[in-house]
Order: sequence, then C-alpha cells, then structure tokens
Amino acid sequence: MVKIKKFIRVNERIRVPEVRLIGADGGQLGVVPIQKALELADQHGLDLVEVAPTANPPVCRIIDFSKFKYDQEKKEREAKKHQHQGRLKEIRFKPNIDEHDYQVKLKQALNFLQKKDKIKINLFFRGRQMEHQDLGRKIIDRFILDTQKEANLEKEPALEGRVISLVLAPK
Repeated sequence: MVKIKKFIRVNERIRVPEVRLIGADGGQLGVVPIQKALELADQHGLDLVEVAPTANPPVCRIIDFSKFKYDQEKKEREAKKHQHQGRLKEIRFKPNIDEHDYQVKLKQALNFLQKKDKIKINLFFRGRQMEHQDLGRKIIDRFILDTQKEANLEKEPALEGRVISLVLAPK
C-alpha cells in the first residue's frame, strides 16, 4: 500500500475561519464559514477534506475521506508506473578488443540507449598497454561515432589512472 506523504486535514482539524467549499456533487458552494462547511458535510454523512491548503482561503471538499485517500494513492501509483528510472550501465573494453567482441558490446550499448539508460564506457589498460594509449583512443572514438545517432556525449573521454572513461546519454 502506498502511503500519502503529506498530511491531509479532515473535519475538525481544519483550523481556518472560512473555506472555499466544493459540494458532494462537485459543484462550487463558494466561500463559507468553517462551521457551516462542517454542518453541510455532517448532513451528507461525509467528511470535510482540505484539498488545497495553500490557497487563500483553503479549498475544502465534501467527500468520503477513505475514497479520497484511495484515489490519491491510485494517482500516485499511476504516476510511478510511467516514470522511468534512468540507470547507469557500464561497458568495459580493453585496447586489444577483437572486431566481433566490439560489435557485441556496441549492440548491447545501443540496446541500453533504446531503454533510455545512460552508459559509462571504461577502457582498461593493463601493464605495458599504457604505452599504446593511441589504440585505446581509436576504439573510444570509433565507439562514439558508432553511437552518435542514438546518444549524446555527456562526459568527454578522460584518462583516470589506467582507465579511459566517458558517459553517453540517450537522445
């Protein structure tokens, strides 16, 4: 069950002299004193719920509070469904990568980009490979060219110790 994060004032917890009231049928009843609003809610057998506390005067609605709470939770669940958590995926290379291995990693990167994930590309140098950084740069540049239709370069390639790394974001 999803909990409502903000506190909603109901019935006697509403502590303002007058409120803008929306009736049980959804029609505007205008600005009324809080006592009259509470009496109207009681006559209908429903609750007085503060729906817009920041308005001047606050907007209150005559509605069943449990139904209101359920509707709010339903809206939050629906909003959460359509939200995509952009994850950061990592792809690792070495400077002496074979052509087929490169194509497999490129295909996987394009798949991540279609799912709107960011990609961190790391090219690792081992031992004496540090003397041939130009080979690593060529692979990185080729990878950037191959993904430029689907991705934007978010972080430029940078040598950090024995690793050249960069970040690609989906377009």
